[in-house]
Amino acid sequence: MSDTELNGINGDKMSVASSGDSSKLLSKPEDAQDETPYTVKIIPTHSDPFELQVSSFELVQEIHRVLMDREETCSSTCFSLVLNGQTLDMFAELKSVDGLCDGTELKVVEERYSVREAKNHVRHIHDLLHSIEPYDAYAGREQMSLSFVNTLTGDLAIERKHFPTRLDIRTDFIPPKYVIPGYSTNSSPPILPLHPLDRDGKPVKCVRQLNYSNWNPPPPARRLLGDLIYLSFHTLEDKRYHITACPRGFYVNMSTDDQFNPHPIQHAYVAHSLIDLLRQLSPGFKRNFECLLKIRAAKHPFERVPTPYQVHSWLAPLIEHSSDSVRKEEAFSSRMACEENLPGQTRDWNEELQVTRELPQGRLTERLLRDRAIFKSNSDFVAAATRAAVSVVNGDIMAINPGETRKQQMFIWNNMFFSLGFDVKDHYKHFGGEFAAYAATSSDLCGVRAYSMLDQAGLYTLGTAIVDYRGYRVTAQTIIPGILEKEQEQLVVYGSIDFGKTVVTDKRYEELLSKTAKQLKIKPHKVVNQSGDTICLYSSVDCKGIVGNDNRTYILDLLRTFPPDLNYLCNGDDIQPQLSPELIKFGYPYQHRHMLATLRQELVEAFFDHRYETFLRLAAQEIQKVKSSVKIDGDDQNTGVRNGQTECSVTNNNDLFPTKDNVIVTKDQMNHDVTGHSSNTLNSGIATIKSPCKSQSDDFSLMKKLLEDDPDTPKGDIIQEAIRKAAIAVGSLSEDRFEIAFNPDIYQKFVKFSDSEEQSVKVDQELVSSACAFLVLKQIPAFVRDALSLCIMPQDGKALTELMHQR
Repeated sequence: MSDTELNGINGDKMSVASSGDSSKLLSKPEDAQDETPYTVKIIPTHSDPFELQVSSFELVQEIHRVLMDREETCSSTCFSLVLNGQTLDMFAELKSVDGLCDGTELKVVEERYSVREAKNHVRHIHDLLHSIEPYDAYAGREQMSLSFVNTLTGDLAIERKHFPTRLDIRTDFIPPKYVIPGYSTNSSPPILPLHPLDRDGKPVKCVRQLNYSNWNPPPPARRLLGDLIYLSFHTLEDKRYHITACPRGFYVNMSTDDQFNPHPIQHAYVAHSLIDLLRQLSPGFKRNFECLLKIRAAKHPFERVPTPYQVHSWLAPLIEHSSDSVRKEEAFSSRMACEENLPGQTRDWNEELQVTRELPQGRLTERLLRDRAIFKSNSDFVAAATRAAVSVVNGDIMAINPGETRKQQMFIWNNMFFSLGFDVKDHYKHFGGEFAAYAATSSDLCGVRAYSMLDQAGLYTLGTAIVDYRGYRVTAQTIIPGILEKEQEQLVVYGSIDFGKTVVTDKRYEELLSKTAKQLKIKPHKVVNQSGDTICLYSSVDCKGIVGNDNRTYILDLLRTFPPDLNYLCNGDDIQPQLSPELIKFGYPYQHRHMLATLRQELVEAFFDHRYETFLRLAAQEIQKVKSSVKIDGDDQNTGVRNGQTECSVTNNNDLFPTKDNVIVTKDQMNHDVTGHSSNTLNSGIATIKSPCKSQSDDFSLMKKLLEDDPDTPKGDIIQEAIRKAAIAVGSLSEDRFEIAFNPDIYQKFVKFSDSEEQSVKVDQELVSSACAFLVLKQIPAFVRDALSLCIMPQDGKALTELMHQR
């Protein structure tokens, strides 16, 4: 057999007809058909057929991934799906495939290899052989994250078999040494048992080595004959083979470690899958690989697949390092600018992230597709930004300003902009220098997250990721089209570039930000720029608006989206915030190392809910007082009886005043999308007041009836008066409804407010001071009480941080 025939240069492509019946079309409406899962039958090449449930809005590529992960078909990577003789496009939606319906048969057809497909196949086999080992997760490679699911559930299930009864557990169970008092602290810390490692210490080995051969790349003469790559295989039986990858598959050649002879051995067997060839060459591989697949199948799917957002472990055991040319190839071949799904091309991250948010979301299937596209684009962006940030810190990427110092250098790679978390050109000189520059990135990320969650049509934020690596903080951002062509002063049409000295505005941003300001509890306020012009802002003065060349309205620099934390805003004589006497007793305000401390969005929402509940309670009290006085004046009985009834009424009235214990405010009534609550919202809030005892139910029913009456009647005036008094008491911005919003620019050194805002600024300062007191006097003690009563049980530092941020 000649080399040309063996490599399949002139071989015809196999054609397979589908046995699916195209007449089995669903007779459901289009919307119902799109949203209903159905079952297709997959016919693999070398295994039994099986059924697979799919949805019409999925991609054909997802079926490929399922087949590459299943135990029966995981050895194949280069194949296509054929329906009725037509090869399906990998990036096509299933609903766009004609004739694809419930019960359709899809045949798996093996395709010819290219150099790229052959390398992907070897990489996939390499991942399979190491799929039950957590080494990649410890090293932070391939988006793998540590998982303890199988370690806890699998091992504990085995241990329970030895202790079937509670009595046996009491008598036979011996606790580990490291939990017994008196355990020596000089020995190694008891951390190793918590790692998801094989307790037997005997990993399943299928090969001694499977590497790229030193004879790579093939010489030009062999490339013309179809040689793609060469592999070296060292079996468990201590035999060595050299393997050639060709378009038809893999076969053993006659080369050795010292002599190059690419011709096939006698009676060479060409296997489309490398796994099939290795099974023929090594009985040990065949036996152990079956065992490996069983162990892999027993693992949870989350332990086998890469995670969209990788979780890095700060603790890892010392793992024996071995030679691996496949790992070497992955390490030294840069994949940052050439993504896997777009070979040889770079991804326009900004366009991709913005287009996914512009996808339609009218129907359920459209919303599902949009959410999946947003999640996929964001996770890919974070993964690519992480790889590039590591290279930035390691010095593998050239800076766009190499003549500057290390702290001032900036980088552009893979359509992403990278900057280091340092104070460039004394930008944060008056706010804490390097400490402020470091904290500003986190605050900006919180602002980006807040505006992104609003999903306001027409308003765009930059894709942002922060990577902390080797003592450096790297900020990765997508690039606004056209931002590199002009100076920043020429691009900004809204906000300020110098902390409030020069302020500009634009009608497009005023219209958009006026909507988001209501949802984020941001108060519109007027500031004066250097020219003396009064400008109304609907965000912080640091927020910048830039219109890109794509005509999209972007906002950036959102570090002051939320009000400042006055508890840490002491800066000598420049700024002295006014705090409550209770906080002053605790030593506040503290002098912090920077002046960019802000309240979290969760605290703003909690404070808003607390004030709204107080507003409802006070309004109910006012209405109860008026109702009681009306009841007393309308009594026509004698004076003695009237006095007795008055005394009884006053007594009952004190009991009927809603307190914190008998007011229930449901989540539906606290609509966080708007800051204004009319009397209708108050009606629904008062309707949920529960009476302490049955004798008072009539009084609460009467109060509810008063609220539901026509506001044009005298009773409506009573309600409006109660709302007005309650609104004034809780510091509402409006007297006819509940409305609370924060001014994010108070206590800023370079911001000058309009003269008409003088009284309003004092009210804003008092409101922020109340929120800071609410944090220290209410939220933190409540969190401690919940922790002591075991209402919350954080397992580690990260969980503790997340629980605290939720308050």
